[in-house]
Amino acid sequence: MSSSDSVVDKGQLPKAIRSREGRLEPFEWYATMRRESPVHFDEQRERWDLFRYDDVNRVLTDHDVFTSDRSRMGTDSANDTEDGGSILRTMISVDPPDHNRLRGFVNDRFQPGTLREYQPRIEELTKALLDQIDGTTFDFVDDFAVPLPVIVIAELLGIPPERRDQFKDWSDALVARPEERSAAAVKRVREQRQQAQQEMGRYFATLLEERQNGTGNDLITLAATTEELTRDEQIGFCMLLLLAGNITTTNLLTNALWCFEEQGITDAIRTGAIDRKQAIEEVLRYRSPIQSLDRIAVEDVELNGQYIQAGDIITGWLGAANRDPERFDAPEAFRPERRPNRHIAFGTGIHYCLGAPLARIEADIAFELLLDRFDTVEAELTDLQPIHSLYGLESLTCHYEVRS
Repeated sequence: MSSSDSVVDKGQLPKAIRSREGRLEPFEWYATMRRESPVHFDEQRERWDLFRYDDVNRVLTDHDVFTSDRSRMGTDSANDTEDGGSILRTMISVDPPDHNRLRGFVNDRFQPGTLREYQPRIEELTKALLDQIDGTTFDFVDDFAVPLPVIVIAELLGIPPERRDQFKDWSDALVARPEERSAAAVKRVREQRQQAQQEMGRYFATLLEERQNGTGNDLITLAATTEELTRDEQIGFCMLLLLAGNITTTNLLTNALWCFEEQGITDAIRTGAIDRKQAIEEVLRYRSPIQSLDRIAVEDVELNGQYIQAGDIITGWLGAANRDPERFDAPEAFRPERRPNRHIAFGTGIHYCLGAPLARIEADIAFELLLDRFDTVEAELTDLQPIHSLYGLESLTCHYEVRS
């Protein structure tokens, strides 16, 4: 391949885990790096990689030294857009005091107590999806794990049902990674990401304009009527919630069934022999839907014997931290009864995932109703294909028998 045909995409995966096998099972590489090079500079990607729990935790919690301001990463980062616009400056990409303002106005709506009021509706939506499954085989991802979170977050936002498929396409484009290391592939992904951002931005701008004097209870109306945010920030808020509210939960649901079937414990969860909520927490640790988070050093700093300069990009590998033997007993074993289970699958510190309680509620309801509906569910775990964003599967074929 000539130099004109290749490009360094600084946001892509490390070379060691770019293969299908590496993306499905990066954990052996994590373990090697934790032992041999826990704070490692990747010259090709021009960033530092962290693998130990304590190091990742420090970087995620010390926002004075390690910022979330993604505008400092440059446009080569997979987390930024080509035009560098402000539309995606959201609560996850800024630090205090702006972070407190961007998150504070909606924080109460995502507390567990508030979300429990919405639980009956999530149950209705879950049952409706299960009603649509017929025959003896279905794709757990396409038929269940994808539509459920999309429908839930779309309803909370107040998005018309007919736009759900379009929003799924847009959110996929925003987090996509190039499937190959070529200039054409990277350019194509960036152009698709930019187009999706622009189209979503225009759509949300229209809805926000329509609802700026509204009295509804949906999140778009809440954003449109608050004086805490500018219009660009309102748009960014809506885009972030739609994106984070469906992809992460889709991967949690998919990875949960993957783990349950892999460990042969699906029936034990169905009968209650294994606590469902604890098992879901172990899924979050064992196969975290988000494997890494990025920060930027704002000053020169020493970390575990390595000297990081101001402006350097740092990737904290949550998937590696969640299997650190210094923090977890038998970390490579899936133990659904694990207590305590202080994983950081949803991040930590001020940027702890706003939607974590909603994801947990959705997963708990989804598996309660799924396993109650079907006598047996058997997933095909051969020839699995990883997604090209975050951590999950493209599909998961399931065979089932319906409860008579």
